[in-house]
Amino acid sequence: MNLEIGNFKVQNVKFGKTSSFEAGTLIINKEEALAVVLEDEHITEADLVLTKPGDNVRIVPVKEAIEPRFRLNGGPTFPGVTGKIERVGEGKTVALKNCSVLAVGKHWGSFGDGLIDMSGEGAKYTIFSKLNNICLVADTDEAFERHEVQKKNHALRWAAHRLAEYLGSIVKDMTPEETEIYALDPITKRSEKTKELPSVVFVMQPQSQIEELGFNVLNYGWDTNKMLPTFMHPNEILDGAMIGASYMCASSKWSTYDFQNCPMIKTLFGEHGKSINFLGVIMSNLNVSLEQKERAAMFVQQMATSLGADAAVLTEEGYGNTDADFIECFKLLEEAGIKTVGMVNECTGSDGTSQPLAALDVSADAIVSCGNVSTLLELPAMGTVIGELDSLMRDGLSGGWEDDDELGPSVREDGSIIMANDSMFCGDSVLGQSIKTMKEF
Repeated sequence: MNLEIGNFKVQNVKFGKTSSFEAGTLIINKEEALAVVLEDEHITEADLVLTKPGDNVRIVPVKEAIEPRFRLNGGPTFPGVTGKIERVGEGKTVALKNCSVLAVGKHWGSFGDGLIDMSGEGAKYTIFSKLNNICLVADTDEAFERHEVQKKNHALRWAAHRLAEYLGSIVKDMTPEETEIYALDPITKRSEKTKELPSVVFVMQPQSQIEELGFNVLNYGWDTNKMLPTFMHPNEILDGAMIGASYMCASSKWSTYDFQNCPMIKTLFGEHGKSINFLGVIMSNLNVSLEQKERAAMFVQQMATSLGADAAVLTEEGYGNTDADFIECFKLLEEAGIKTVGMVNECTGSDGTSQPLAALDVSADAIVSCGNVSTLLELPAMGTVIGELDSLMRDGLSGGWEDDDELGPSVREDGSIIMANDSMFCGDSVLGQSIKTMKEF
């Protein structure tokens, strides 16, 4: 499969009479863009708000992030969401780089929603502070969700994907500034030189724990809770096959943007034919019962062994219950003689003394830590809030609280906040773009 992604670097975003892209500036016809959003009758009110790096702005509750893209082959950019089911990962796609579409709740948040600061101390904790963000701030009539900590927010998230596809279409007839090419020969048809290199597989465990459909990551529109581990071409993941979940603590979340720009996949592509033979991706799942966890890990082991993997990179979206899936995969891969490195964040408690993963095994002896979800963050008030600040403490956001005997409420009267890193949107960047480092004492 050969995928070409034509990139247009966005330096500025503004509203104008005609949607266009000129000299690094993305111009959006707001009325036209909102018409795409309001195609869903469940959206009762919507607005677009623009923000850029360095703005004195706080965004909360953030539900999803998507890079604006458009597939030039004629099929949907996000199969199963913005159109029919159709294979992606081949052909040509255009992308608006250095920007994202953020789905932001106007009045209501949920357990999986997070916060982004565009400047100040908080900005260093998430990659999205470095992007030009087109914030879709909206409300829906999905009233049944408003008193539920776990929310699907279906209408708003799907609207954000339609908006991202619309924005990507603005440059469909233009010549990109640069083109990324991702190509892998079939595993059995690679050069002898490549076959002699260590064979590496990337094992991804996206959020798929919720048995009620609609909360989990989607694979070509299919709820991954109903999926067994599946071998995928990495191009599919970079090209819109995977859609981020509505349920997962915000700092651990893999947004659609993260799938589209997965740094570990790009790194493995970069080393293919040089230091490794990149086999592809095993897309596994995260389960509820022990039997389900063992079954999935067994399939991962069988696939990796059948592919002839010498080594694996393993990563999970989440922590706690999902650590059992992560460690079981780790153990079975190592048992099969496949050298495995894990990427995961930790939950050590605010004092740092708790066990970092809920499950452990001696075989898991090579793990890259991407951060601690429990770290307390105190952040000053910002001049502007996009969304609603009170949602941080009112609506069950994973790192916020209504009140605490020692710390008080997450949102203080002066607009400053205290929260766990858990609420920082995609803050731990577990797919390979984390900016966090270790400090020795």
